[in-house]
Amino acid sequence: MGVYQSIGTASDQVIAALAAGLEIEFGRGAGEALAHRFVEAEDTDFHWDARVQERWLGSYQGVEDTDLELDRIAICGRLDDRWFMGVMLVDGDGNPHAMTAKRFCRSLAKAREAMADAH
Repeated sequence: MGVYQSIGTASDQVIAALAAGLEIEFGRGAGEALAHRFVEAEDTDFHWDARVQERWLGSYQGVEDTDLELDRIAICGRLDDRWFMGVMLVDGDGNPHAMTAKRFCRSLAKAREAMADAH
């Protein structure tokens, strides 16, 4: 028997679990603030993992003195109970390296619309 859960719900639970664990370690009231700092520090990875849809935008023409080839990927998803759209730089193995744009949206439909308009 499997349990189905949307990635948005799961990502919200990750933040709640992180906050709860941090409260155990650092005391009541500190968990929520520290959880948000952790998310800010790992912003790219959290948003990449919380995506529900993605669209390839093309190759990234960045710094030329590196052998790393990156693609620009538009994504939309939900993190911390907020819908977002972002543009990520992702390597060939699917690992995110940077987020070059992020916009919060009122709904999944608005996030998908913003993702479709990304270029």
